[in-house]
Amino acid sequence: MGWQSGSVAVRRARTPGQHGGVSPPPLPPVPYHASALRPSWPALPAALRAAVGERLGAPVVTARVAGAGFTRGFAAVLETADGGRAFVKAAPAAEQPHLVDWYAREAAILDRLPAGLPAPRPRWTLHEAGWFVLCTDAVDGHTPRLPWVAGELNATLAGYAEVATALAEPPAELTALGLPHLADLARSDILWWEEVAEGREPTPPLPPPAQGRLPELVALESRLPRYAAGVTGLIHGDLRVDNVLIDADGRAWFCDWTWVCSGPAWFDLAGLLLTAYASGLDADRLFAAHPATAGAPPDALDATLAALAGYYLTGAAAAPPTASPHLPAHQRWSGEQALDWLARRQGWR
Repeated sequence: MGWQSGSVAVRRARTPGQHGGVSPPPLPPVPYHASALRPSWPALPAALRAAVGERLGAPVVTARVAGAGFTRGFAAVLETADGGRAFVKAAPAAEQPHLVDWYAREAAILDRLPAGLPAPRPRWTLHEAGWFVLCTDAVDGHTPRLPWVAGELNATLAGYAEVATALAEPPAELTALGLPHLADLARSDILWWEEVAEGREPTPPLPPPAQGRLPELVALESRLPRYAAGVTGLIHGDLRVDNVLIDADGRAWFCDWTWVCSGPAWFDLAGLLLTAYASGLDADRLFAAHPATAGAPPDALDATLAALAGYYLTGAAAAPPTASPHLPAHQRWSGEQALDWLARRQGWR
């Protein structure tokens, strides 16, 4: 039954609080199930709504707007008068061309994913009234609860083991899209501690254990491109708790496939486990026990945590105005958790 036959890893020891108690997990200040700021269905152009209804085969009667995510694009489960259901994303080309590009890229990727993966299946795309629309099957599910519930985390880790295995040797039609490589993305967009060290980027606020550790952070993050180089398998590239849905049967589904790239599956796993670490779980054990880490360098997790910490903490001060107002808090909190986890592993306390 999946990658792990037992229950989720035990909780790690946490810092004693007042009155001899234990401090609670540092849960995120972001409601991941309601982090998005999206337009309503009636706010969309009438011509667009009519065209979507026509493609769905019946008029739309209800629209449940998706609460998760950090963009301002339209996203909702639509129900039609004949009882049909579909999930639809849409963005205006003039005001949000980057979202149009992202949705078009995701459509191409979803259409080429191996059959049977726990990912929404694409139906169609549409250009209408200056908008781009992506329609997929609707997944009945909820964002995992934090702190993580053992059953939901086990299902998510088992589901990702399935994804990682299927993408280790991706189909030719998927690689033919010319997807980027994590090694290149790291050098161009993910590694920021060297920029901070060279004075090209402001130093983000650092907790005491990480203060004075900039040389170590630069050295650790610099290993990520080298470790990722040469890997031919594909990864999700943006695996976070808010890109997971747990359905009524307890199965985990993985959404938002825009950032698929060539790279080692342990990079995805480390990003996902930030919330497990923050939930007070033994994330080191969860990482080491997962099949995605087979053959990983001994310090792969440290290199990834250093890179993610710099990426998130510097990004928190530069969130685009078109993003959700919750994005800076998500980035800051995620960077803090990555840095805290790394400091614990490095003995910087």
